[in-house]
Amino acid sequence: MEQTMSKKQTGSIGELVQTLVYAVVIALTIRTLAYEPFNIPSGSMMPTLLVGDYLFVSKYPYGYSRYSLPLGLPLFSGRIFEHPVKRGDIVVFKLPRDNKTDYIKRIVGLPGDRIQMIDGVLHINGKAVKREQVEDFVWRDRAGNVKRTRQFRETFPNGVSFMTLDLDPHGMVDNTGVFVVPKEHYFAMGDNRDNSQDSRVSYGGVGFIPAENLIGRAEVIFFSTDGSAHLWQVWRWFQSMRFGRFFTSLRAGPK
Repeated sequence: MEQTMSKKQTGSIGELVQTLVYAVVIALTIRTLAYEPFNIPSGSMMPTLLVGDYLFVSKYPYGYSRYSLPLGLPLFSGRIFEHPVKRGDIVVFKLPRDNKTDYIKRIVGLPGDRIQMIDGVLHINGKAVKREQVEDFVWRDRAGNVKRTRQFRETFPNGVSFMTLDLDPHGMVDNTGVFVVPKEHYFAMGDNRDNSQDSRVSYGGVGFIPAENLIGRAEVIFFSTDGSAHLWQVWRWFQSMRFGRFFTSLRAGPK
């Protein structure tokens, strides 16, 4: 009887371990080939993305590179099943200077493009991007202070339209030289134009982004919190959630 019970217990443990292994394999497969969750820790993509947003990034639109794999295992170089990136896509990538840190920005320049900022206006291949000032963006900082920031609607030549912020009409990167995007590289910028370390900043910033460093395309915000509730403050969880941002699509497209 004791022997029978022991065999049953051993079998149950074995089944549990097998189930856990299957679950891990399935989770890793989904994370590698389909979707991976990310959260937003900074305001560089405001007003599109806010600190405390949680989003899903699809891994398959641009094909796969070593950075699609857990820990960035160097099993192969370049990209496989590669598809072109569209101007206006919001992408997650590995920071070129360390190939470890995850960054999220909007693609504004494709290989061969000439990119320049003139008086805060983005120019692509010598032509100014359409830019229309709209109502100010109103937001609260971490201290709860209400802020108002100039907001603009920009529209790319392909019809992709989105909002950007302009904190300072004479910001440090509002006037630049001409950046010529190399082959198999991209140029990306934050929507919060004066508060973004991006491709406009080569030293200590982002610079050009190798195609291999792309992880995926931001698809949808699935959860958002304003950070006003600590983990232990269960009674404040509900009021800290920004329900209006749940399931907000991030796909770039004509608007």
